[in-house]
Amino acid sequence: MSEAKRESMQKFSSSKENYLKAIFHLQKSDGVVTTNDVANELQTRPASVTDMLKKLKAQKLLIYERYKGFKLSQEGRKVALQIIRKHRLWEYFLVEKLNFGWDEVHEIAEELEHISSKQLIDRLDEFLGFPKTDPHGDPIPDSQGRFTLIRQVDLLHLPVNKTGEVSGIGDQSPEMLELLKHKQIGLGTRIEVKKVFAFDNSLELKIRNQTIVTVSEHVAKNVFVKYDE
Repeated sequence: MSEAKRESMQKFSSSKENYLKAIFHLQKSDGVVTTNDVANELQTRPASVTDMLKKLKAQKLLIYERYKGFKLSQEGRKVALQIIRKHRLWEYFLVEKLNFGWDEVHEIAEELEHISSKQLIDRLDEFLGFPKTDPHGDPIPDSQGRFTLIRQVDLLHLPVNKTGEVSGIGDQSPEMLELLKHKQIGLGTRIEVKKVFAFDNSLELKIRNQTIVTVSEHVAKNVFVKYDE
């Protein structure tokens, strides 16, 4: 079978791809997702979600567990990982080659991730030097859907007076990324926790061995670091 035919067989609508990607992210916690979980994530009506989940199940992309919920089948997971791969490669391209800010690229990548050409994405990956993580520190799956998980902790679990290197961001909303940029916190930034305030769990941080900043508990929970134990 030709490459072109293989690619055409793997095409799904943008809507179906959005569902598969959302389910992939949601099921990481307990392995299954409910209709309401997906409806909340995609901000749509539960009835619409039910219809789509039935279609995905009919295509053998989902498995239904009675009284529990849905989870991706092996094929569904494979498709979801390729969508995620495209999204993160495009984010990397936009930041590294077109000089977009890391808070500007998500919505653009949401559109570009639905380009179906595997050949284009493979060449993009090669052109970029096969990056392992996107601009927010999330791992980029390779062409086979494989990726390496980074061992990291959030700032609330970084010991006081211990220095870590920022390796990932949980909440990637434009508002969060704008705040982190303002506080000069980005991937690779060296951070030392100087004090934890018991009143509200906010943290006093030392940035790059010079700047002292304070961040809220919410920010601390969403900034991940690597450090030597």
